[in-house]
This record gives sequence, structure tokens and C-alpha cells, in this order.
Amino acid sequence: RRGPGRKGAFLLAHPLPASSGSVPGEAEQPEPELVEVEVGHTALLKCGLSHAQGNLSHVDWFSVHKEKRMLIFRVRQGQGQSEPGEYHNRLSLQDKGTTLVLTGITPHDDRIFTCQGKRRAQEHRIRLRVYKAPEEPSIQVNTLGISVNSKEPVEVATCVGRNGYPVPQVTWYKNGQSLKEEKNRVHIQSSQTEESSGLFTLRSVLQAQVSKEDKDLSYRLPSGNHMKESKEVTVPVFYPAERVWLEVEPEGMLKEGDRVEIRCLADGNPQPHFSIIKQNLNTREMEEERTDDNGVLGDQAGARGNPTRPVLPDPTAAPPDVSDVRVSPAAPESQEGSSLTLNCEAESNQDLQFQWLREKTGKLLAKGQVLQLHSLKREEGGGYRCLASVPSVPGLNRSQLVNVAIFGPPWMASREKKMWVKENSELNLSCEASGHPRPSIVWSVHGTASEQDQEPQNVLSVLNVLVTPELLETGAECVASNSLGRNTTIIFLELVHFMSSTPDSNRTTNLSTSTISPPARANGTSTEKKLTEPESKGVVIVAVTVCVLVLALLGAVLYFFYKKGKLPCGRSGKQEITLPPSRKSEFVVEVKSDKLPEEMGLLQGSSGDKRAPGDQGEKYIDLRH
Repeated sequence: RRGPGRKGAFLLAHPLPASSGSVPGEAEQPEPELVEVEVGHTALLKCGLSHAQGNLSHVDWFSVHKEKRMLIFRVRQGQGQSEPGEYHNRLSLQDKGTTLVLTGITPHDDRIFTCQGKRRAQEHRIRLRVYKAPEEPSIQVNTLGISVNSKEPVEVATCVGRNGYPVPQVTWYKNGQSLKEEKNRVHIQSSQTEESSGLFTLRSVLQAQVSKEDKDLSYRLPSGNHMKESKEVTVPVFYPAERVWLEVEPEGMLKEGDRVEIRCLADGNPQPHFSIIKQNLNTREMEEERTDDNGVLGDQAGARGNPTRPVLPDPTAAPPDVSDVRVSPAAPESQEGSSLTLNCEAESNQDLQFQWLREKTGKLLAKGQVLQLHSLKREEGGGYRCLASVPSVPGLNRSQLVNVAIFGPPWMASREKKMWVKENSELNLSCEASGHPRPSIVWSVHGTASEQDQEPQNVLSVLNVLVTPELLETGAECVASNSLGRNTTIIFLELVHFMSSTPDSNRTTNLSTSTISPPARANGTSTEKKLTEPESKGVVIVAVTVCVLVLALLGAVLYFFYKKGKLPCGRSGKQEITLPPSRKSEFVVEVKSDKLPEEMGLLQGSSGDKRAPGDQGEKYIDLRH
């Protein structure tokens, strides 16, 4: 029932050989028919009398237990009747009376049943064998552990199998091999208990001597036909260490600052407490370091004077390092349109990899020690970084920055700026220029000037000034100059007006002042930024207000003349209005009628006046000196 390689021990629920149930003194009878039924199920007992032609009209059924026969069921004319006793109400007929049905099988039904015809000499015997696989057995290991130094068998584990029938049998397995009694080596002690239900509970204790090789062995109770399998358990076996060694993580090359774990291991069980001894490079003395419970010492390579050398594959090798990164030429200069070559070198005891990066953007430009720059433009001036790294040690690298200077006169970020300001407020004016040699900046107005950190060829000057009427009139100018020339940026200042945002609101719309940020660089290109959103809204409000006031004034003048009677209506031609000398002006107000020519003609007929061709009824007021 077991294949090779199975582990553990099992409980076997097959019954032991039983007697045939024959009565002493009787003639030898053939073996009874065997019927196996599990506890709780139904047994079908078929009467096999030779003279029965498929229909038994007169049959008696008996149970035989402990050599005692007891009538339990009668069949007369195909009708069945149970006898009083333990089988009452559990028996019935099936298949036209040839089969007796017994329900609710229990362990007490494990016996012989006979059917006897009208002729008592003829009977058929049935051996009803009842079984029940035990529940999943529990196996408890000796948690205290077993020492290999014990001279006698020690308790290894205990197995308990409950509610099995018949009495379960236990076989212990160790790594797939069955264990048998062996003097002074293996001893198995079993005991059984019968429950009130007729089922059995078995307890088995395994005692054995163990060795160092048993530390990984497992014990279990396998499953099978009418068997139940237990969980696998491993027995802790204690033995002294015979070998000690070190492990280092991570493996391979290390760099200063890396996190290193040094693990001390031994082949003993349980693992002993460890101490790691190392040499202090400064004092040359040996120092003891305590590990944690797992034998691990965590440290940083190179920390507290701890050398990285002992954790390298080759203890005599120096730790990997990169130093003395150099770029030549150290201060590169070139004319616009020409070419430039940069070389990078570094010191290391490992193979190096070189990369060139643009400092401003971090963009990778080239791989290798040499960087070639062709047809240089002014925009290509600035920082370039050479990165030297050790491919075998990730993260181990050094770099060197070099600034490339392109000869040329000052180059302004913008030629002109316009700023919206508020009178009597402080304002920061900014001016940015670049060039080689590095330019200097002066301002045409007085204030507090300061320079902010930029690249070696760039200058950003900020001037703090007070907005005065004179400054509003003249504006400001910054001049950048070097030995190759000069250039300027002009800043225009416009005054911001404040007005109410709504007629009944006491709050005013405060148009913020801001410095116009420099546009993208374009050498010699004049650019002017659009107004910011609050400034644009302020200009629109001012324009609309002015237009409304002008229209209101014009309407008031016309209404005034109309009331005085000096603005005739309904007459053709032009009429001159005589004004006092002080009120005369040199402008003419023209009033056009919105009536169609046909309507004007009807009006003409009613008044009797005639119009000249082309006269559309315009009215003119000639205001002259």
C-alpha cells in the first residue's frame, strides 16, 4: 500500500483476523460471504440459499455474536417482521425479500449473520466486517530537544489516533523508512482505549537514540486505504559545533560607506553565541565585536577605522577607489565657431568608465575620456562634468567640473524691458549679461546694487530703487562691458493707476508690479514682454472710463443747446449758432437724421419746402469763432 520515499507513520484501520463464528461441535462449514461496511452507512445482506429462485417466502435471519444465535427477523409469504431487540426498527426487505437491509451500522454490528430457509439444514452465512478510519492523528514532538550524547533511547514523539475501528495499528516512519523495534536504539510503546461508541483511541510513544545526522529527519503518519495522515514534524537534535565559518553580504567589491553584514556560522545545534575579532588599523590591536542573536555583525565599510580589506575576496588586495579626477585643459577657452577638445583622467586600482555630462541639464554627451566640441556657439559655454566610475562596484564614482568660456563682448538677456510700477514704492530692477572675459555691469540711476551667483561667464545684477517722478520720466539703463565691447538694456517704467472695481465698493483694484522676466536668449534681439493679466485689465478699465466720460460730456452740451432753443430741429439746411466770443470753438457738430428718404419726402410735402437733390435731412451746427 506504500510507494517508495513515503515519510512518517500511519494508523491502519483494517481489522485483525477474526473467527468465522462457527459453533463448536458442528461440521466444518464453508467460509462466510464477506461484506465490509463503514460505520454509519447501510449494509445489504443478500440471502444466497441454493433453492431460492429469486423469491424467498419462508426465511429466518439470525445474528451470531460470541457463539450465541439470536433470531432478529422473519420472512413469511414475502412479508418481513422484526423481532424485539437491538435490531428492531433497523431492518427491512429489498429485492422481493431476497435482501435484508440493515441501517445505521455501528461497531457492535461487526459479527456473522445467517439466513435459514424452511428446511433448517440449509442456511447462508454472511460475515459483516465494520470499519472506521480514525480521525487525523495528532503527533507531538519533544520540544525540549534531544542530545546526541544520550546513551539510552529518549522520547522522540507521541502519536494519538482517535475514534477508529477496529483497533488501529501504528507504524512509525522516519524519512520514508519504517521504524521497527531495535534493542537500545528504537522502542515503540502503544496503548488503546475503547470509547462508549465502540470506537478505539490509540496512543503510541516513539523512543529512540538520535545522532547528528537526524537533525533534518521528519516523522509523520501517512494516509492510505482506511488510514489517516498526520502532519510532518521535525525533531530538534542538539549537538556541539565542529566547524565555524564567516559569510559576508553583499559579495564582491565594496566601497567606503557601503553597508556590510558579516555573519558568523557554525554547524552545531543550537547555534552558539558569536564574537568577531578584528584589527584596528590605527592601533594595530585586536578588538572584539559582539554579534546579534543570529551571529550577524552589521557595519559600514571603512567606519570607525574598520578596514574594508578583510571582507574582500582577496584579503591582500587594496579596497577599490577612484581619486584625482582631472580635466585638461583646466580652464578651457575658445573663439565662437571653433573647436575644442577636453580630456579626462583619474586614478584607480580598478578598471574605470568615463562619461561626459552637461552640468546645466545633466544630459549625457559622450562616453570615454575625450569630449570633442565642434563649431562652438555662445550658448555652448558653461559647465561640463567628467564622471569616472568603477563598473564592478555600483555607486563608486568621482567627478570633476570644468567651465568652457567662449570669447565675445557682453551678451544681454534682453535689450528692452517695460515695467508697471507704483509711485513712491521700492522696486528691484534686474539686468543679466554674459560674455568672456566676464563682463561688469553699471547702472544709469542711483540705488543699491547686488550681484547673484551665476556661472563664471554670467553676471546678474539687481538694483533696488525708489520710484520717483524723475525715475518715471527717465527710466533706467544698465551697461555691461568687457575688453571686447559693451552692451545695454533699457528699462521703461509706466505708472499704474488705481480705481474702484465696482461703484459701491470701497476696495480698490491694486495692480501688482512685477519685474518682466528675461526672454529666451537671442544675441542682439530686442524683445518686449506682454503685460501681466492684472496690468492688462487695468488699462482696459481706464480706457472704458475715459470713453464714458467723453460721451457724457458731449450729451450734456447738446442737451444744453437744445433747452436754450439754439438747436433747431425739423428744418432743412444748415443753421449757424452765434455764441459769445468766449464760447466759440473751431469744431462742427453734425447731426444726421435716421429717417429714410421716402419719409423725408412726405415731410417735405406737408411743409411745402423743397430739398435739393442728395439732401438726406442732415442737420449741422457750425460752431465758429
